[in-house]
Amino acid sequence: MKYKHIFFDLDHTIWDFETNSSLTLKAMYEEFELPAKGVGPFEEFHAVYREHNHKLWDRYSKGFIKQDELRWKRMWHTLLDYKIGDEKLARAISVRYLEVLPTQRELFPYTKEILQYLLDKNYTLHIISNGFEEVQHNKLLNSGLTAYFKEVITSEGCNYVKPQKEIFEYAMNKAGAKLNESLMVGDNEEADILGAVNTGMDSVFVNHINGGKNEQATYTIHHLKELENIL
Repeated sequence: MKYKHIFFDLDHTIWDFETNSSLTLKAMYEEFELPAKGVGPFEEFHAVYREHNHKLWDRYSKGFIKQDELRWKRMWHTLLDYKIGDEKLARAISVRYLEVLPTQRELFPYTKEILQYLLDKNYTLHIISNGFEEVQHNKLLNSGLTAYFKEVITSEGCNYVKPQKEIFEYAMNKAGAKLNESLMVGDNEEADILGAVNTGMDSVFVNHINGGKNEQATYTIHHLKELENIL
């Protein structure tokens, strides 16, 4: 068996972030009565939020902003697009969003089946995530995934962010894993795949959107079941 330790990304790889985030934002849209404040329709609000969230996550991953700024400023910038300069409201929505988001349970097809398959073959499974410590643990707990993973490494917990090789080295050290027996599985071509390449770790690019092959990844798959062809 070439690999012993399989490191999974969480969001967008096994936990369906887009679906779960959309459900949560819709709840926030209604709970905080945003249409009455001039925000809407929801589909437009969701698109504006996603754009700001993407930009700020990129800045966070490159070390330009801190975690707290990311947490609330993505909503602050979204509300500003609707000419709502209410920082208190932006912070309140952001806090509530992070309370509700990890209670959502949508997973990509075949998630639990492939995790059980890997455990049955005696692989040891771990998480490496750029997400927030408490939020990621709650996502795993509420979606019934906690028991599958031995170690859960987050950027908040180790002060490094993918694609920095230090977070991968930290994860291997915590897991007691050697580089040549470790495999990274993720959807993000920069954070997961480039990060693994820079560390010298083999990787699986999980391309749920059915795009092209990632030339830097050791393997490319389009459905989690395809891991059975590799492991």
